[in-house]
Amino acid sequence: MKGRASVSMENLLGLLRIHIRRGVNLAVRDVNTSDPYVIVRMGKQKLKTKVVKKTVNPEWNEELTLSISDPNLPIKLQVYDKDTFSLDDKMGDAEFNITPFLEAVKNLNMSSHNIPSGSIITRVESCRTNCLAEASNIVWENDKVVQKMVVRLQNVERGEVELELHWIDIPGSRGL
Repeated sequence: MKGRASVSMENLLGLLRIHIRRGVNLAVRDVNTSDPYVIVRMGKQKLKTKVVKKTVNPEWNEELTLSISDPNLPIKLQVYDKDTFSLDDKMGDAEFNITPFLEAVKNLNMSSHNIPSGSIITRVESCRTNCLAEASNIVWENDKVVQKMVVRLQNVERGEVELELHWIDIPGSRGL
């Protein structure tokens, strides 16, 4: 099943939908461009976006869904350049923690939802211990908690990936 990984229901807290929006100013790995794609990992789960040909500013606009059973595991992004006749080239990686996002979801689940759409619930500052390129707001948007973030790729000369997190409660799961 493309775009989705699974764990057992009794350990499941819910699902995390990651909207991989786009890459910005990614590294050149072919002659003067790249064919980038993203791999998202969390624990044993591994999901992949489509390849966008001949660009260092790809628009993936793709949603990948992770099953969350251990909220303390970091989410790892790896960007690669697709090659036909050799191993794919690394174009950088990033790692982020979903704990602040899940705390916001949990706190809102326990409170009333009389919050105007667009309200900032909390803010995660960029620092040396995360890969955020800039501060990231966790907001209440259309009756959902959403975190928009820009992660700066590491182990590469340049590049950022824009993404958005959404939480999905699953009936019958442990919940947050």
